[in-house]
Amino acid sequence: MMNAMPSGTQIMAAYKHLVQTMIAHSEDVGDAFASEARKIHYNEEPDRAIRGTPSSDEIKSLTEEGISLIHLPVFKEEDLN
Repeated sequence: MMNAMPSGTQIMAAYKHLVQTMIAHSEDVGDAFASEARKIHYNEEPDRAIRGTPSSDEIKSLTEEGISLIHLPVFKEEDLN
């Protein structure tokens, strides 16, 4: 039995819900993202979900250090409602 593909509207609604949930359950550390991610990775800070604004160089460096992260586009609040 073949399942119907969700519509674009359904996919966008699910994606918005996912992003809203991630925002609601993470700490915004802003420009300190790379520093905070390293502290968490090296057990200098408690493990927790963070979000922020790392530079592309910081993203590359963190990845090279083996620090896992998800890079999502920046959304305007009104686009998530």
